[in-house]
Order: sequence, then structure tokens, then C-alpha cells
Amino acid sequence: MSCAAKIRRHTTSSVVYQNMEGAGAYGGGKAGGVFDPIGFIQRPQVIVRAVSWFFSIIIFGCISSQGWRYDEVKGKQVCLYNEDRDACNYGVGISVIAFLATMAFIVGEYLFEQMSSVKTRKHFVLVDLAFSAFWSFLYFVCFWYLASQWGQSTSPDNGVGVSNVQAAIAFSFFSIFSWAVTAFFAFQRFRQGADAAFATNYESDANMPTSYPSYPGGPDTDQQYQEPPFSAGPNQRGPTDFQAPAY
Repeated sequence: MSCAAKIRRHTTSSVVYQNMEGAGAYGGGKAGGVFDPIGFIQRPQVIVRAVSWFFSIIIFGCISSQGWRYDEVKGKQVCLYNEDRDACNYGVGISVIAFLATMAFIVGEYLFEQMSSVKTRKHFVLVDLAFSAFWSFLYFVCFWYLASQWGQSTSPDNGVGVSNVQAAIAFSFFSIFSWAVTAFFAFQRFRQGADAAFATNYESDANMPTSYPSYPGGPDTDQQYQEPPFSAGPNQRGPTDFQAPAY
């Protein structure tokens, strides 16, 4: 490959890479851009995360406040979900983790467009996709677990805490979809990044020159090939004109 061809290939790859960075890798804006707080709040990812954050507060707040009652016979606090301590602990546990994780991901959304490395953005999107999908599954288990235990429970005296435990079940169900939507947004981002990387490689290959000059700086740059230097001329013998000497 000649020096001119290498320069053209390097220039083409650099332009395509800069265009991808200018458009924003993995669905984000260009790194180093001006932060827009209104646009940040209006992002679908941020809105859905705020909803998930609100749901997690309701779930662990309802279970922690009135999900337990004091049993005078046993002399201890028992869970209203069929006196299954694990049900109450599970609902509170995954909701507290979801509460903390949601705030961490919101901060990550703020820093996402400040990430100049495409690889760093890819890692963030993959972690977001895996965690959101997994937590959607955990909330499905939570909803099924709490609902099944509540169906086997006896109604507490004077109905104390009934609305709270039912609200925890309902918002566990809603959280399945909020985290699933978050996982869907992360999957869309991952596809955008993968498609951009594929298009960059394809454009780089498509813009490569299909022919090269015979040697750099030749007298005729439009001529792609030259005759072999030892080809037979009109007064020269070719390789098939050899005659055996006569003795």
C-alpha cells in the first residue's frame, strides 16, 4: 500500500470516528457539551428511574411502618404476610437496594455525557441493562411472594396495616414494569452503540481505494500498472523465442 493510500485511509477513519463522537456514542450527547438541566430531567431514562425510586420508597416504607404487628402470645413482632419474616425482609431488602441503585444510576446519567471514552459508556450501558433486567425479575418474585403469603394470612385486628401491605404488593407489581422499561432503554442504547461501531468499520472499508499507483511519485499517477521491465520488445526475444544453439 502506498503512502498516499495510507494517508487517505487514516483520514477517512478519523473523519468517521469524529462524526460518531459528535453524534454521541450509545445514545448520549457529545462529551464535553453544555449541561442542560431541563433536558436532563425530561430524559425518558431519568423519568422512569425517578418513578422506580418513588415505588421503592413506598414498598419499604409500607412494610417497615405497618408490615409488622406484636403477637402477645409469642411475645414478639410477626410479619403480617402469614407471619413469614422472610417475606417482609425480602420486600424491604430489594426495595432498599433499588432505592440506592436508582440514585446511583441517576448520577451515572448525569455523568454519561461527560464520559469521553466510548468503552466506558459501553460498560455503563451493559451494567444498566443487566441490573435493570435482574431487578425486574426480583420484583416479580417479590410480587408473587408477598401476594401468595398475604392470601394465606388472617386479617389483623381492626384491619390495622392492611392498606400498607396491600400497597406494597401493588407497587411491587408496578416496579416490575418500571425496571423492565429501564432495561429496554438500556438495550436500545446498546444497539445504537453497536450499530454505530458497525457503520464506522463498514464506511472505513468502503472508502478504501480499490486501486493503487504502481509506485509513489511516478511520472504517470493515473496509470495503475506498468509493463514488466523485461518484457519482449520488437527487437528483443521473449521467453518463448529461445532457440537451441546449433553445433
